[in-house]
Amino acid sequence: MARKSNKVHPDNAPFFHENHKKPTTRREFLAQGFIAGNAMIMGPSILGGFLGRSSEAFAQAVDCGMAAGAGGNSLPYIGHDLAGGASIAGSNVLVGALDGQFSNMSVDVISRDGWRRLGLPPAFIPTEAGANVDFIGGAGASTTLAFHLDSPLLQGIRTTASAGTLASVDGTIFCARSDNDTGNNPHNPIYGIAMAGAMGSLATLVGTRDSDSGGRSRAPDSMMDPALRPTKVSRDRDARGLADGGRLLEILDNNSNAQMMVLQSIENLSTQKLQMLNEGALIDQLVTCGYQQGAQTLTSFTPDGVSPLADAQLVNIFANQNLDVTDGDFQKTAATMKLVVDGFAGAGTVEQGGYDYHNGTRTTGEARDLRAGQRIGACLEYAALRNKPMVIYLFSDGSVFSDGQADGGANGKYAWRGDRSTTAATVMLAYNPSGRPNVLKHQIGHYKENGSLDTRATAISSNVDALAEAIVLNYLALNGRSAEFEQLFPNHLLGSNWQDFIAFAPMA
Repeated sequence: MARKSNKVHPDNAPFFHENHKKPTTRREFLAQGFIAGNAMIMGPSILGGFLGRSSEAFAQAVDCGMAAGAGGNSLPYIGHDLAGGASIAGSNVLVGALDGQFSNMSVDVISRDGWRRLGLPPAFIPTEAGANVDFIGGAGASTTLAFHLDSPLLQGIRTTASAGTLASVDGTIFCARSDNDTGNNPHNPIYGIAMAGAMGSLATLVGTRDSDSGGRSRAPDSMMDPALRPTKVSRDRDARGLADGGRLLEILDNNSNAQMMVLQSIENLSTQKLQMLNEGALIDQLVTCGYQQGAQTLTSFTPDGVSPLADAQLVNIFANQNLDVTDGDFQKTAATMKLVVDGFAGAGTVEQGGYDYHNGTRTTGEARDLRAGQRIGACLEYAALRNKPMVIYLFSDGSVFSDGQADGGANGKYAWRGDRSTTAATVMLAYNPSGRPNVLKHQIGHYKENGSLDTRATAISSNVDALAEAIVLNYLALNGRSAEFEQLFPNHLLGSNWQDFIAFAPMA
């Protein structure tokens, strides 16, 4: 029996806070990096194929939506859930005032005191002349999402994603507050992503934590569908388990005729039971789909075929940068991106603990932001190698602030001192193998002179449920289906001008 790895990378080691009590709850241990999610996986049952999806969506899928490895018709999506309250705005992705990212490129718009709150001393303040400014598409791609020149998040992305890949990436920052250091924010839109059409050949949704959202932050109540609860996948063995027929294949000794006879018998028994529900043709179709999916799982998928560690292209993304793909953080990401990019799952959440990093230094946060970027870059690079589009959503519960004390180990940038919900933001990135996505707005919402976001600027500025809806809206927009938004969310919170929240044009 293989032993579970207990390796902890030094940059992801747990830490204590001078201004926090000792962690006592699971949530507190996770935010400070003392624990990670446990792994648990159950192989698919014959009828589990449709029980894990809404019945209407499954019944309408062509050929039961089971083209091997093809997934559904929507873009692969991975949400990165940084548990604890990471710094995203200002020191990583630039934020601006009313006119967007570049309206802040002077001290006159965001004051020096405001930049101090965002962790940046005078020498690090971005300017209209381009000082301290970088871009996701590279130094020459000045029309793409703007980052701080010294952003560890961008540095991490560039570690694992090539310049060629990033030339086809762009994104948007959403200026929106969320509660500090708590899993109660309805941040995770993954059920809405499934509602928007994400579907995989083995699972609709996956997540690295055994929770209703697959991550730490919860999903909005308006999007929840218990039948779509994410399958827990956080390591290679979990991914392999999705395609493992177990003892059944050993007993049947790979005899396809015997396999089909057993599966057909199970289908007949299942049909007899479900006919008692008197649901008519829909039940008949669902039973047939469940049987077909079970049969396909046993005959068309292999554990090696869904294993991230058996995928040389994927492993080399990490190995080429001397990163250990079996490290807990990276193995979570590897398992999720293998399943989602290759179409075995429709969408996934990668939860990472340890982002409650205001421990009186800046170096701890810089190291963790770097690793978050490495995980995001790996997802983008794998999508590029597979010639698949990709959507990344980065979010965290709350954020942090600085009091202006320099940390010499972080190039003199200011140390993080405590939680602050009004310095929060989230980021959505899109990769298009056919060329850079057309981004209509690189920023939604805005910040004020004092370095805090304007919580009255938009419907999402102080409403996390509305923010999650805006993310699903943009996912629909990337798929060319934004017109369906009000059908999916007839009671949405974005108001009559909901089209104003669309930041992405459809991907070609």
